[in-house]
Amino acid sequence: MSKKSNTSKRYTAEFRRDAVALVRSSGRTVTEIAREIGVSAEGLRNWVNQDKTDRGEGPAGALTTEEREELRRLRREVRELQAEKEILKKAAAFFAKEMK
Repeated sequence: MSKKSNTSKRYTAEFRRDAVALVRSSGRTVTEIAREIGVSAEGLRNWVNQDKTDRGEGPAGALTTEEREELRRLRREVRELQAEKEILKKAAAFFAKEMK
């Protein structure tokens, strides 16, 4: 019995960019090109749609790659700040207790 891995393959930005360029320039379907280069059609379709968004041709409200990266960075920063805040609260409670 084989288990399917939950980890997805990671492709370089250059590979994704070249794959999207191939879709845009070839006139062939996403499915054909995906099969040819060995990626899932859904994944390639997502790359093509993200490229459209990055070029300002995506749906209203869709985040560009740059905006997604900034959002990821800000969420990480918020988690770190929340953890630091909890540590400071515990330290303040400890020192307040020691001062009594």
